Amino acid sequence: MMNPTIKRLEKEIKLLKKDNLDTSHLEKSLGILKQEIKSKMSAWDHVQMARDLNRYNTKEVIASLFDDFIELHGDRYFGDDKAIYGGIAFLGSLPVTVIGINKGTHTQDNIEANFGMVHPEGYRKTLRLMKQAEKFNRPIITFINTPGAYPGVEAEERGQGEAIAQNLMQMMELSVPTISIILGEAGSGGALALAVTDQVWMLENAIYCILSPEGFASILLKDASKASDAAESMKITSKDMLQHGIVDEIIYEDKDFEEVTHYMKQRLITELDSLSKLKSHRLKKLRYDRFRKFGDVIHEH
Repeated sequence: MMNPTIKRLEKEIKLLKKDNLDTSHLEKSLGILKQEIKSKMSAWDHVQMARDLNRYNTKEVIASLFDDFIELHGDRYFGDDKAIYGGIAFLGSLPVTVIGINKGTHTQDNIEANFGMVHPEGYRKTLRLMKQAEKFNRPIITFINTPGAYPGVEAEERGQGEAIAQNLMQMMELSVPTISIILGEAGSGGALALAVTDQVWMLENAIYCILSPEGFASILLKDASKASDAAESMKITSKDMLQHGIVDEIIYEDKDFEEVTHYMKQRLITELDSLSKLKSHRLKKLRYDRFRKFGDVIHEH
């Protein structure tokens, strides 16, 4: 959690532990405080936390989870989109393809990465790396943190919609295991273009939405200032997503970065081992069924 009181307490506990002092009473108080804050959080609070520049960064998460990461560049058509950070690495002893949407960590980095708004060449680079992974039978792990695909004229001229559509279609047919993890914002088709996977996980304070709450409020409520109200009705939090079966697991953020990423790594190893035992036709069928059920409408009589 990004609450300053919590961060301060966590830092103090770490310092006390280094001196081999008993911190059990402080940890108990911290746990109570976290639960109290969590219980009072609104959907708009989750939006703010998902957008926090100090939260889980794609490059830092990849560095923590994987060994021997080698970045790969370019879509072989137009150029290299720095909003997409991808390559090959080892998850333990397992070779994998890793692809993440990068928002950047400082002003220059933000600008180079276009604040995580991916261009068509970024999605084409993503698909190139995925098809390469399929060729060499490597599982694919994606990390998502984007307000949405870049909506500029030049992106449309280079085929933004078609690039996203190709990803959606091709990912459904991949013969290797795929898992995506939503780290912060997951906005619109720009996020979905990396999330048509066998499993989708979501950090506790991340959000997953068809468009931003501001956009929703502007279009349907005719007032962008009502974004906080829109966020509540959109059902975009991790809890909402799990309840409706859109995501398969919530990764809780009540530990420090190292502990959370350690848990994430162990879960990835376990799930990829399980998915890798499935025949490709079975994997594709389960993936298809997973997304097909989103259109079901349940009528209560």
